[in-house]
Amino acid sequence: MAIPLHVKARQAEYQGKVKRFPVPDEKVPWSVAWAEYSPVDYTVERDLSTPGQQDAQDAKGSALQYNALDGRVDRRSYTGEYTVVRGVPMNPAGRTGMAGRGLLRRWGPNHAADAIVTRWKRTEEGTVLISDGKAVLEFVAIRRKDTDTWAVPGGKVEPGETALATSMREFAEEAMNSLEASSNELEETKQLIEKLFHSGTQVYAGYVDDPRNTDNAWMETVAFNFHDETGEAFSRIKLQAGDDAGAVKWTELSKSLDLYASHTQLVQEVVKLRNAAW
Repeated sequence: MAIPLHVKARQAEYQGKVKRFPVPDEKVPWSVAWAEYSPVDYTVERDLSTPGQQDAQDAKGSALQYNALDGRVDRRSYTGEYTVVRGVPMNPAGRTGMAGRGLLRRWGPNHAADAIVTRWKRTEEGTVLISDGKAVLEFVAIRRKDTDTWAVPGGKVEPGETALATSMREFAEEAMNSLEASSNELEETKQLIEKLFHSGTQVYAGYVDDPRNTDNAWMETVAFNFHDETGEAFSRIKLQAGDDAGAVKWTELSKSLDLYASHTQLVQEVVKLRNAAW
């Protein structure tokens, strides 16, 4: 699978914390020799109470099983088999200007799942809005607290969890605030999500141009589209920001969108799937 040139994974400032080694476009591929390349080595250790939620700080001294299902942690890549050099996995998209695993928890691929929930945008009269001869889509967008940017609801796949289950759980947490719901509200939310999300369509599985990526750790995702053709099913959903989301709203899909990481490209796949306006 060919990976487009990553851009956000080479941003000069890494999450406002440290500076990356500058990497011009022509030096991104590992196949291009570059003796002067000297990436900053940066790995954040998190204080996590549950064992196994993050890899060891030093990849070289670990016994991680790359390109394989390593216990309950899936270290396989949607891009195919990636290179491991002296015990360290190498980003299949090329250089980023930073070694280590940065803010990510896993060496190699860090798997996530995203829920692109859509409906047709309608006029006050209830008819579907048309632009340039095509119907206009809306999707549920959240504003991330960490970067203050708009994004698709989603998050990391827990060990042993399926991508589909992750996308449903993350939508409930970020767009419906399920983490702060009462037991009765939580059960109602669970039943509603399971009913509305029973027929999702996978629109993407692969590398994500994420600003947290490094030379040795990177994000990959599976994105699902959950579409409400009539606009009636999702009208029962009460949008309420929760967990990592600071805000949530229905947003029109258009060329003017500038979303987090590769999320603009993800929603474009839905636009093509639904033959919608863009």
